[in-house]
Amino acid sequence: MNATAPLPHDGPSEEDRLRADLYNYLGLVLARPMDAMTLEQTAALSGDGTPLGRAISGLAQVARRADPKTVRREYDALFIGLGRGELLPYASYYLTGFLNEKPLAALRRDFARLGLARAETVFEPEDGIASLMEVMGAIIVGRFGAPVAMSQQRDFWARHVGPWAGHFLNDLATSKGGRVYAAVGAVGREFMNIEREAFRLAAA
Repeated sequence: MNATAPLPHDGPSEEDRLRADLYNYLGLVLARPMDAMTLEQTAALSGDGTPLGRAISGLAQVARRADPKTVRREYDALFIGLGRGELLPYASYYLTGFLNEKPLAALRRDFARLGLARAETVFEPEDGIASLMEVMGAIIVGRFGAPVAMSQQRDFWARHVGPWAGHFLNDLATSKGGRVYAAVGAVGREFMNIEREAFRLAAA
């Protein structure tokens, strides 16, 4: 993603940095197959006894036994395939059954309001799961400008992430061709549950 010039801002809280880190991680590993360095970093993760923590520990365990070639084959089978992969990770598809529909147009309008635009070297539709995870991480900590207020984060999430990302990540977690990426889906699914509840409480 590209953006307008950064604006001065106060630093985000530690909690927001942790949220952004997880969004950024999901954006990274869903955008392309994990390479050796990413697998090594993933294998070093550890979690606590919460549902999210257990999912993170499960992902780390699977990553320790994985190698980049196997992960690439898994990624290709899930998201690319011959013609198409097992899953289509786009908001338009999950919400309408077709690509490049109204959800993508609405997202582009909100991107314009946030000063965001698709990079010239990127050809995938902006409503892909990796793109949306990246943008959520960015607006939380202000990577493309000033950090976005919690109310605006909630509104963006409710319009473009909440209605479908949990469903997609659950499909990924239970996918036939997934192992490492099934574990990624489990982490993302638990994280979306936490975000949904946090935004609900913030709005109360």
